[in-house]
Amino acid sequence: MPITDDIKKTLSDPTPLYALAGAGDLAYEKLREVPGKVEALAADRRGAQEMAAARLQEAQSLLVGAPAKVSEAVTTLPTDLKALQERAQGFALQQVARAVELAVKAKETYDELAERGKVAVDKARPGAPAEAVAPVETARPAEEPVEAEPVEAELVEEDGVVAEPAPKKSRARKAPSADSE
Repeated sequence: MPITDDIKKTLSDPTPLYALAGAGDLAYEKLREVPGKVEALAADRRGAQEMAAARLQEAQSLLVGAPAKVSEAVTTLPTDLKALQERAQGFALQQVARAVELAVKAKETYDELAERGKVAVDKARPGAPAEAVAPVETARPAEEPVEAEPVEAELVEEDGVVAEPAPKKSRARKAPSADSE
């Protein structure tokens, strides 16, 4: 049943949740920057008002000659429909290429947000080990081999009589790592 397998795979994949957590973490980070930006904008408000008034006067002066410029532009429009068609096709191809580029960029952003979310989730987990906070891309050392260390046999005493020695047991012990030498 491939459909049920696809559904199970989709429901068990944590990547969308990690992407959501990453987006939330990024939004939180950006929101922490807002108060500083608001203060800067308030300080620049007076200068912006003066600049807006100057631009308004400039725009009004440009509107005075606008009808003449429009009629000039209409008369200079290319009359060759073939040239217009070629330009339109070129523009359409440019937009298709841009759409593909944006789709690739969106996928990269989604993957970055998923990785950021995984790190944020790992940080938020109670009792998470320190290495769980590192991004997934970092290499982890291989597990160290386990050696068996023999334990001495002990005599068992029951009711004042020494019985046969207990069978030897072995304890698991990690081998010394290359870092400790």
